[in-house]
Amino acid sequence: MSSTPLLKTPLHALHVELGAKMVPFGGYDMPVQYREGILAEHRHTRTAAGLFDVSHMGQLRLVGAHAAAALETLVPVDIVDLPVFKQRYALFTDENGGILDDLMVCRRPDDLFVVVNAGCKVQDTAHLKKHLSGRCEVIECPERALLALQGPQAVTALARLAPGVEKMVFMDGGFFKIEGFEAFITRSGYTGEDGYEISIHERDAMAVARLLLDQPEVKPIGLGARDTLRLEAGLCLYGHDISTTTTPAEAALTWAIQKVRRSGGARAGGYPGYAVIDPQLPNTQSSPKPATRKRVGLVSNEKMPVREGAKLVDAAGNELGTVTSGTLGPTVGHLVAMGYVASSHAAVGTEVFALVRDKRVPMTVAAMPFAPHRYFRG
Repeated sequence: MSSTPLLKTPLHALHVELGAKMVPFGGYDMPVQYREGILAEHRHTRTAAGLFDVSHMGQLRLVGAHAAAALETLVPVDIVDLPVFKQRYALFTDENGGILDDLMVCRRPDDLFVVVNAGCKVQDTAHLKKHLSGRCEVIECPERALLALQGPQAVTALARLAPGVEKMVFMDGGFFKIEGFEAFITRSGYTGEDGYEISIHERDAMAVARLLLDQPEVKPIGLGARDTLRLEAGLCLYGHDISTTTTPAEAALTWAIQKVRRSGGARAGGYPGYAVIDPQLPNTQSSPKPATRKRVGLVSNEKMPVREGAKLVDAAGNELGTVTSGTLGPTVGHLVAMGYVASSHAAVGTEVFALVRDKRVPMTVAAMPFAPHRYFRG
């Protein structure tokens, strides 16, 4: 066990007050669930609105006239053409085409606002400073807290406190006041539901969280339900479903790479791993070299849980790949998982088997998301 003391978010005392079960996560002492439990929290988020503390995530600003072009040297994503107050999903890649981290980038009038994963934020910050310091200023924002309000009634709850947020659509960003507290808000999240992520100063975090929890639609939600919600939504968890050992094509994330950054595009290449990644993309003008494995969704009606690390085999027992995430989906009512299989077995409807304690659990390759996305697109 690490002897390094766990960090605490600005809402730590509130979690304890609300009876949260606290666990180590990403170097922080975080709430995994509250008194009602993971299942109730999951269902409440799907039907009303859940408040998540995600202040352990890393928040940064890239400042300078050439910040967008500079960031494009590290990601295979179109940042230069990103409109002001629009957000985009991006990937840091390495020279082998592997994924160093996934992140969110929002263009604002005076900077690029970047949110990275908690467990990667130290290395991501160093990566940005090492490669971009000559072209733009990389500013860490440790004084910022981050809250996520997710669920179909999130807009109702937040609009009472911050009028105007109801006019936003999925992946919009904007500056707002929440009962007088300055906030930067994006209409996005990690549950597959409509909702918002709210960046505020740490000194205001407690007051804003209490204001949100005072709304009749809102309950506090922990990391446990966050994981089941994102898995039902088919969303990757870094270090589990994606890593330096997976390329964007293998991870079924080619949708995140715009045409302008692919071979034949106006700003093709110029990022780490291009020579590996581009040949794996559909309709590439590079010499095609399709990925030999692919991240897929898996479902089963068996009661036996299939967890991360379980081997996947075909009917003859030949190894196909590995499960990377798995749980009983509270919304869909059956076992759902994600994993990597040989491309020959990646078609929807293909039968595979997970090995769990020497038992073969039959599973079927399924389309994702398992639970429909309900993002508000206008």
